[in-house]
Amino acid sequence: MTTPRRTPAPPRERILTAAMEMIADRGLEKLTMAALGRELGMSSGHLLYYFRTKDELLLQTLEWSEGRLGAERGRLLARTGTARERLDAYVDLYVPDGHRDPHWTLWLEVWNRSQNADDDARDRQAAIEGAWHRDLVALLAEGVSRGEFRAVDPDRFAARLRALLDGFSIHVAIGLRGTDRAQILGHVREFLDEALLADA
Repeated sequence: MTTPRRTPAPPRERILTAAMEMIADRGLEKLTMAALGRELGMSSGHLLYYFRTKDELLLQTLEWSEGRLGAERGRLLARTGTARERLDAYVDLYVPDGHRDPHWTLWLEVWNRSQNADDDARDRQAAIEGAWHRDLVALLAEGVSRGEFRAVDPDRFAARLRALLDGFSIHVAIGLRGTDRAQILGHVREFLDEALLADA
């Protein structure tokens, strides 16, 4: 009698990639453990063994997606050029590509579920936000030190700018009429001209 061969579990990145692709192609509401399992040739129970809950799957998928964005953000911010040019690149990366942008769809769902999240999940969500904030603070401080930007407090300005970006980005991600990506980028650039360059 032969022992049935066990199908090895796909690498974690393949699972997270498949989850992100399902969100992009079919929307978050179609991402179930059963559907993802079918996509990967695994049982939903097998997925639950690795991720415990759908909330954990979503959070790990967001962390993976953020890791990729973080690497891209690092490349953008390391480029030569003015602080303002790199700030525009940061904003461009931050704002969703459009209605139902998969990364923002996932981000909104994870944050909505965070109302009932445990301390570990909240800490992991805060780490995601902290990385964006630290990079922005460093960029603003550089622009101030070079005399490109007026003398703002980088940490306070970054907190306010990110709140503005979050609000506008939610409008784009949910497809609120009259708030497409191009309009939002125009509003943000106008705000940055007025707030950072007025006394420079």
